[in-house]
Amino acid sequence: MKNPLKISIIIPVINEERSLSGLLSYLKEHMDSRYNEIIISDGGSDDNTVEVAKNHGAQVYESPGKGRARQMNFGARKAQGDILYFLHSDTIPPKNFIELITKEIKTNYEAGCFQLKFDIDHPALRFYSWFTRFDVDVFRFGDQSLFVRKALFQKVGGFREDLLVMEDQEIVTRLKKHAQFSIIDEHVVTSARKYQRFGAFRLQLIFSIIVVLFYLEISQEVIANFYKSFLRTGSD
Repeated sequence: MKNPLKISIIIPVINEERSLSGLLSYLKEHMDSRYNEIIISDGGSDDNTVEVAKNHGAQVYESPGKGRARQMNFGARKAQGDILYFLHSDTIPPKNFIELITKEIKTNYEAGCFQLKFDIDHPALRFYSWFTRFDVDVFRFGDQSLFVRKALFQKVGGFREDLLVMEDQEIVTRLKKHAQFSIIDEHVVTSARKYQRFGAFRLQLIFSIIVVLFYLEISQEVIANFYKSFLRTGSD
């Protein structure tokens, strides 16, 4: 019997000990470790993130560069799987995520993502997440996770490491130029902690401004500083 496609789950982290333990326990419960692997690409954590990951049997690598794009590219270079699955540490995929991804790949979709839900019931967040069902690039968010054939990922050159923000959305546009992109009719569930801290409407407004600035080709440094400034002053 032919072995199934191997999926490499790549999780970029920095100081994520709180969310990582639960995620890794969940992933191990719902995947076959004989054919799939979990890769932690660490950006220099100074808490117990690395220890937590190792205790759960994940492969842990210290990325030579900090930043989500660099860490995900580094994790991809370490991956042994046919399929790369990029997942945030505070996002939980469906229990049958391996089966769902494999089905899409075998149906000739070489890349794709899930729809999005948040872990709290808030009318604004329900509204925002509703848009993730549509195949429109502006509604693609990193929290939706991303699966892609490794060969295709390498063909497009991976994530752009010069991007400080919007790297998850930008790569989708390039992937769709080379292959069919699937939006699976199931949801990942992501943490709403930032929305709870800063306010759902205020934070979504900031994200919307960032999207506009990105498409206006405002410099990454300006956009990143704008976001950092909000995070410093935006909480009550």
